[in-house]
Amino acid sequence: MPMTIACLSPMVETMLRDLAAAEDVELRLVPPAPAPAEMREICAAADIVVSDNKHRHPVGRDELAVMRRCRLLQQAAVGFDVIDEHAAAELGIPVANATGYNRESVADLVVMGAIALLRNVPGGDRDIRAGRWIDFSREGRELGAMTVGIIGVGNIGTAVASRMRAFGCRVIYHDVAARGVSGAEPVSQDDLLARADVVTVHVPLDASTRGLIGEDQFARMRPGTVFVNTSRGPVVDQDALAGALRSGRLRGAYLDVFAAEPLPSGSPLREMENVLMTPHVGGFTREALDRLRHAVEINIRRVLAGQAPLNVVNGTAWNQQEVG
Repeated sequence: MPMTIACLSPMVETMLRDLAAAEDVELRLVPPAPAPAEMREICAAADIVVSDNKHRHPVGRDELAVMRRCRLLQQAAVGFDVIDEHAAAELGIPVANATGYNRESVADLVVMGAIALLRNVPGGDRDIRAGRWIDFSREGRELGAMTVGIIGVGNIGTAVASRMRAFGCRVIYHDVAARGVSGAEPVSQDDLLARADVVTVHVPLDASTRGLIGEDQFARMRPGTVFVNTSRGPVVDQDALAGALRSGRLRGAYLDVFAAEPLPSGSPLREMENVLMTPHVGGFTREALDRLRHAVEINIRRVLAGQAPLNVVNGTAWNQQEVG
């Protein structure tokens, strides 16, 4: 009997169609807004399930409990908080992600956001569109003169550090793991918040990081700080962020991620002139998406060939004897 792949991720659908045709694998597509019973039915028959974060198909204990054939739950993303990875581990289902695929694209976006806010680009753009010319009271700052504080120096954080050093910035960082970053100074989180002109966050979303940056943390930042979040929305208390922006404590914020996506129509962030926002597009470049599809394809082909998948994030041992 041919193996079956259930696809919950439109971003890799075309690649999976080609792979299924080449490998005599059945591909089943989960519709955009499936009923829970429909999703469980499709996943129950799958040997491999491919998910992502953008399309918000949560894979919880109820879905996992019926996935008795599943040999790999592959996340077409870096983050995997839509999956109950602990329940998957209990059930012996390896959860793997596509770590590193968006490293360069997100790091580029961080630099773009920081420069745009330091040079008052959002306000200048709005002025011109409204028929106003340059306001010389809007004094800009140069990125190279800034101290940049990076919270979390995994794949993306280290790429941000490299770019910032190239601009001449002094780079300080904090990470819960003991990591070294060339040309950067490790500091406590409180020290980072007190010293940095630009604070950028690059941590995964889990129980320890949810609400990591809130009212107390914004109060510790220097007046005029630029704040950047391209990690996950719930890492930041958005009400506290709005308060810090409204009070003038922060010069501005660049956000690519939000606690609720899409951003609700009533969010005060929509009306603030010192906020620059993009709709969770950090990893959405041609180059990054090519890397994403390649990483997902490699792992699926490994499982089809009876090999253990790469980048398993939930510590689940893989049993080759169960495949096939």
